[in-house]
Amino acid sequence: MVQLRDDIESRSVTWADVHRDTKALVRKLLGLGPWEGIVALTRGGLVPAAIVAREMEIRVVDTLCITSYDEQVQGNLNVLKVPERAVAAEGAGWLLLDDLVDTGSTAKAAREILPKAHFATVYAKPQGLAHVDTFVHEVAQEVWVFFPWDTEPQYVRPLAGDG
Repeated sequence: MVQLRDDIESRSVTWADVHRDTKALVRKLLGLGPWEGIVALTRGGLVPAAIVAREMEIRVVDTLCITSYDEQVQGNLNVLKVPERAVAAEGAGWLLLDDLVDTGSTAKAAREILPKAHFATVYAKPQGLAHVDTFVHEVAQEVWVFFPWDTEPQYVRPLAGDG
């Protein structure tokens, strides 16, 4: 593990890890449907949603866009976009996907928008577990997880942030 600060440990997750672990999530979800579609909680849920959609042959994929993080600092929640079809059904029959549930604040907001959705995540921290129906791996609360879409061999600010 890499030390970010004295009080934060980190874990890097590779593309292979995400693919393997998301397929493990699919194995847990098979037989729980049928699903009207998938709602990816963006941005982290986009990659797992693509893998789940392929493996479960689900053709309808939408997004619930909520922002709460600025690099490694959690801030205020801001709902940017809601999935209209899923909202009309209160999430019933929809699979809500994310890469990681952390403190649970984003998950709680997603649950308020889609209260009847089945919430699945690949990785879960203890503070967010109450909001999740299905997950694969529990991660210690104090560990910061770096995903491959957020990193290069070392953390690099997104290109849009350089302006």
